[in-house]
Amino acid sequence: MQALRIDPDTTLTEIALHEHDAHSAIREHVGTTGAVDQGVYHRSALLHLHGKGRVMGLGQNLVAWALASAWRGMPLYPLHGPVVLTGRTGDGAIAELGDKLMEDARTITQTVRETLKEWQARPPASNDAAVNELLAYAARDIA
Repeated sequence: MQALRIDPDTTLTEIALHEHDAHSAIREHVGTTGAVDQGVYHRSALLHLHGKGRVMGLGQNLVAWALASAWRGMPLYPLHGPVVLTGRTGDGAIAELGDKLMEDARTITQTVRETLKEWQARPPASNDAAVNELLAYAARDIA
């Protein structure tokens, strides 16, 4: 089944998960042998996150954060470490990621990259300004 891996450095990688070992493959992609947290920020998607990413000091994942925040329509808490994005069935099981959600992730990835590049020349006035700017771009891009 088709899924995406989103890394803190804004790398977006298409991955194939096999139904019989999807959970173990997701653990490997997020870098844990332990629990993987699942975030539901869109009714048709699951974000699989390292359960202790923040505590372990894994890098902040701006792409996953911007995507999840745009889907929810509000700024969320920071997300850390690699994230695997899959589809979600009506009963909450892992499913293949649909084309629209895959396109959302690609678009947001490009937006985050461009925004980070712009901030090198024109840094935001504050962290709040940065959050609001990036979220506004992400919301525009998936509307």
